[in-house]
Amino acid sequence: MLENLKIGIIVKAQGIKGQLKVQPLTDDINRFSKLKETIIDGKTYRVLNAIVGGGMVFLTLSGITDRNTAETFRGKFLYVTRENAVPLEEGRYFIADIIGCDLITDQNQKVGKIIDVTPNRTDVITVQKEDGKIMRFPFLKDLVVNVDIVGQTMTVLAKRLEEVSVDEN
Repeated sequence: MLENLKIGIIVKAQGIKGQLKVQPLTDDINRFSKLKETIIDGKTYRVLNAIVGGGMVFLTLSGITDRNTAETFRGKFLYVTRENAVPLEEGRYFIADIIGCDLITDQNQKVGKIIDVTPNRTDVITVQKEDGKIMRFPFLKDLVVNVDIVGQTMTVLAKRLEEVSVDEN
């Protein structure tokens, strides 16, 4: 499991005092209001102020005091340590923990490896199949039987997967 979890991407500098405009990559945008520190490029920054609005977050971080410095952070990801992550509800998972899991069916057939999860109202799982082709399917409760983060597997109903998946290539 990854030690740090990605929570946002810096879109641009905001204003002249070093504020950063961040696109959140989490389900709960309000988690930024309680954020005490974040990691960018392996360095920890203390969060001095966080404003949530319009689907974006505006952060003021220690050590970033002017627009020129803030501009150098454009396109960089924000991380938190697993210990500082927001606790998840039952049946919810961190994307970082799902990527790399083997996808298997309820008939114990390996389909492939999960290579990406696209967050949306219904997350979209991308799998590289055993034959090298790419398959996508929505993360649906009536499709996914089990997610075993420790065992690195996601089990789905084979019949239902055929109905909802899309092959590419």
